[in-house]
Amino acid sequence: MQFQYQTNLTLDALRRWLKAQLYDCLIVSVLWLAALLWLDVPWAPFWALLAGMFQFIPHFGPLLALLGPAMAMLFSGAPLDHWFWFLGAYAIIAAADGLFIQPYLLHRENRVPFWASLLTPLVLGIIFPFWGVLLAPPILAIIYARRGAPKRKTPSKEQQFSGQGEGIILPPEDHSGRSH
Repeated sequence: MQFQYQTNLTLDALRRWLKAQLYDCLIVSVLWLAALLWLDVPWAPFWALLAGMFQFIPHFGPLLALLGPAMAMLFSGAPLDHWFWFLGAYAIIAAADGLFIQPYLLHRENRVPFWASLLTPLVLGIIFPFWGVLLAPPILAIIYARRGAPKRKTPSKEQQFSGQGEGIILPPEDHSGRSH
Protein backbone atom coordinates (compact mmCIF):
# COMPACT_ATOMS: atom_id res chain seq x y z
CA MET A 1 0.00 0.00 0.00
CA GLN A 2 2.85 2.41 0.85
CA PHE A 3 4.61 1.63 -2.46
CA GLN A 4 1.44 2.32 -4.45
CA TYR A 5 0.91 5.61 -2.58
CA GLN A 6 4.48 6.73 -3.36
CA THR A 7 4.14 5.66 -6.99
CA ASN A 8 0.88 7.56 -7.39
CA LEU A 9 2.39 10.62 -5.73
CA THR A 10 5.38 10.54 -8.09
CA LEU A 11 3.28 9.97 -11.21
CA ASP A 12 0.94 12.81 -10.21
CA ALA A 13 3.92 15.15 -9.75
CA LEU A 14 5.28 14.19 -13.17
CA ARG A 15 1.84 14.69 -14.73
CA ARG A 16 1.67 18.19 -13.26
CA TRP A 17 5.23 18.93 -14.45
CA LEU A 18 4.28 17.80 -17.97
CA LYS A 19 1.20 20.03 -17.85
CA ALA A 20 3.39 23.00 -16.87
CA GLN A 21 5.84 22.14 -19.65
CA LEU A 22 3.04 22.00 -22.22
CA TYR A 23 1.77 25.40 -21.08
CA ASP A 24 5.33 26.70 -21.43
CA CYS A 25 5.53 25.34 -24.98
CA LEU A 26 2.25 27.02 -25.86
CA ILE A 27 3.28 30.39 -24.40
CA VAL A 28 6.66 30.32 -26.17
CA SER A 29 4.96 29.37 -29.45
CA VAL A 30 2.64 32.34 -29.17
CA LEU A 31 5.53 34.70 -28.35
CA TRP A 32 7.55 33.42 -31.31
CA LEU A 33 4.52 33.65 -33.59
CA ALA A 34 3.99 37.30 -32.67
CA ALA A 35 7.67 38.13 -33.20
CA LEU A 36 7.99 36.25 -36.49
CA LEU A 37 4.78 37.68 -37.93
CA TRP A 38 5.93 41.18 -36.95
CA LEU A 39 9.24 40.55 -38.77
CA ASP A 40 7.47 39.07 -41.84
CA VAL A 41 9.43 35.80 -41.64
CA PRO A 42 8.24 33.24 -44.21
CA TRP A 43 6.41 30.26 -42.69
CA ALA A 44 6.11 32.03 -39.32
CA PRO A 45 3.40 29.74 -37.87
CA PHE A 46 5.46 26.64 -38.67
CA TRP A 47 8.63 28.08 -37.10
CA ALA A 48 6.68 29.21 -34.02
CA LEU A 49 5.18 25.74 -33.57
CA LEU A 50 8.61 24.19 -33.96
CA ALA A 51 10.06 26.63 -31.40
CA GLY A 52 7.38 25.58 -28.94
CA MET A 53 8.21 21.91 -29.44
CA PHE A 54 11.92 22.62 -28.96
CA GLN A 55 11.09 23.93 -25.47
CA PHE A 56 11.29 20.33 -24.24
CA ILE A 57 15.06 20.43 -24.81
CA PRO A 58 16.58 22.62 -22.09
CA HIS A 59 19.09 25.27 -23.14
CA PHE A 60 19.58 23.81 -26.63
CA GLY A 61 15.92 24.00 -27.65
CA PRO A 62 15.79 27.79 -27.90
CA LEU A 63 19.00 27.74 -29.96
CA LEU A 64 17.55 25.14 -32.30
CA ALA A 65 14.45 27.30 -32.64
CA LEU A 66 16.62 30.02 -34.18
CA LEU A 67 17.85 27.95 -37.10
CA GLY A 68 14.64 27.68 -39.14
CA PRO A 69 13.58 31.33 -39.02
CA ALA A 70 17.18 32.44 -39.59
CA MET A 71 17.41 30.34 -42.76
CA ALA A 72 14.01 31.60 -43.92
CA MET A 73 15.16 35.20 -43.36
CA LEU A 74 18.44 34.51 -45.16
CA PHE A 75 16.78 33.05 -48.24
CA SER A 76 14.07 35.72 -48.35
CA GLY A 77 16.66 38.51 -48.28
CA ALA A 78 15.53 40.16 -45.04
CA PRO A 79 17.11 43.56 -44.35
CA LEU A 80 19.81 43.88 -41.71
CA ASP A 81 17.57 45.63 -39.18
CA HIS A 82 15.22 42.61 -39.20
CA TRP A 83 18.16 40.43 -38.14
CA PHE A 84 18.81 42.66 -35.13
CA TRP A 85 15.13 42.62 -34.19
CA PHE A 86 15.11 38.85 -34.63
CA LEU A 87 18.04 38.38 -32.24
CA GLY A 88 16.45 40.84 -29.81
CA ALA A 89 13.19 38.88 -29.89
CA TYR A 90 15.14 35.69 -29.20
CA ALA A 91 16.89 37.29 -26.22
CA ILE A 92 13.64 38.63 -24.77
CA ILE A 93 11.73 35.36 -25.24
CA ALA A 94 14.57 33.23 -23.83
CA ALA A 95 15.06 35.50 -20.81
CA ALA A 96 11.34 35.81 -20.10
CA ASP A 97 10.90 32.04 -20.37
CA GLY A 98 13.86 31.11 -18.21
CA LEU A 99 13.42 33.75 -15.53
CA PHE A 100 9.65 34.19 -15.30
CA ILE A 101 7.45 31.83 -17.32
CA GLN A 102 8.96 28.44 -16.38
CA PRO A 103 9.43 29.26 -12.67
CA TYR A 104 5.88 30.62 -12.50
CA LEU A 105 4.40 27.53 -14.15
CA LEU A 106 6.41 25.16 -11.94
CA HIS A 107 5.24 27.08 -8.90
CA ARG A 108 1.64 27.09 -10.09
CA GLU A 109 1.47 23.39 -10.92
CA ASN A 110 3.88 21.84 -8.40
CA ARG A 111 4.38 24.48 -5.67
CA VAL A 112 8.11 24.68 -6.46
CA PRO A 113 9.52 27.98 -5.11
CA PHE A 114 10.94 30.43 -7.64
CA TRP A 115 14.42 30.30 -6.10
CA ALA A 116 14.52 26.50 -6.37
CA SER A 117 13.45 26.47 -10.01
CA LEU A 118 16.15 29.03 -10.85
CA LEU A 119 19.05 27.65 -8.80
CA THR A 120 18.59 23.88 -9.01
CA PRO A 121 19.22 23.60 -12.78
CA LEU A 122 22.39 25.66 -12.33
CA VAL A 123 23.70 23.52 -9.47
CA LEU A 124 22.76 20.22 -11.08
CA GLY A 125 24.15 21.50 -14.39
CA ILE A 126 27.53 22.00 -12.73
CA ILE A 127 27.47 18.57 -11.06
CA PHE A 128 25.98 16.61 -14.00
CA PRO A 129 26.45 18.90 -17.03
CA PHE A 130 23.72 17.81 -19.47
CA TRP A 131 21.55 15.46 -17.42
CA GLY A 132 21.42 17.74 -14.39
CA VAL A 133 19.89 20.55 -16.41
CA LEU A 134 17.57 18.19 -18.27
CA LEU A 135 16.23 16.42 -15.18
CA ALA A 136 16.16 19.31 -12.67
CA PRO A 137 12.53 20.44 -13.27
CA PRO A 138 10.90 16.99 -13.01
CA ILE A 139 13.08 16.13 -9.98
CA LEU A 140 11.98 19.37 -8.32
CA ALA A 141 8.35 18.55 -9.06
CA ILE A 142 8.71 15.15 -7.38
CA ILE A 143 10.60 16.52 -4.36
CA TYR A 144 8.06 19.25 -3.67
CA ALA A 145 5.14 16.86 -4.23
CA ARG A 146 6.58 14.58 -1.55
CA ARG A 147 7.26 17.50 0.80
CA GLY A 148 3.68 18.73 0.49
CA ALA A 149 2.01 15.33 0.69
CA PRO A 150 0.37 14.34 3.96
CA LYS A 151 2.42 11.86 5.94
CA ARG A 152 0.94 8.38 5.94
CA LYS A 153 1.66 6.21 8.91
CA THR A 154 1.88 2.48 8.60
CA PRO A 155 -0.24 0.92 11.35
CA SER A 156 1.63 -1.01 14.03
CA LYS A 157 1.38 -4.80 14.22
CA GLU A 158 -1.28 -4.59 16.91
CA GLN A 159 -3.38 -2.17 14.84
CA GLN A 160 -3.24 -4.00 11.53
CA PHE A 161 -6.39 -5.65 10.30
CA SER A 162 -5.85 -9.34 9.65
CA GLY A 163 -8.99 -9.85 7.60
CA GLN A 164 -9.91 -12.95 9.63
CA GLY A 165 -13.29 -11.66 10.78
CA GLU A 166 -11.84 -8.95 13.02
CA GLY A 167 -13.96 -5.85 12.91
CA ILE A 168 -12.46 -3.68 15.63
CA ILE A 169 -8.95 -2.29 15.61
CA LEU A 170 -7.75 -1.78 19.15
CA PRO A 171 -4.99 0.63 20.13
CA PRO A 172 -1.73 -0.96 21.28
CA GLU A 173 -1.59 -2.02 24.90
CA ASP A 174 -0.07 0.38 27.41
CA HIS A 175 2.89 -1.35 29.06
CA SER A 176 3.83 1.58 31.33
CA GLY A 177 2.03 0.17 34.34
CA ARG A 178 -0.29 3.13 34.77
CA SER A 179 -3.90 2.45 35.59
CA HIS A 180 -6.62 4.34 33.75
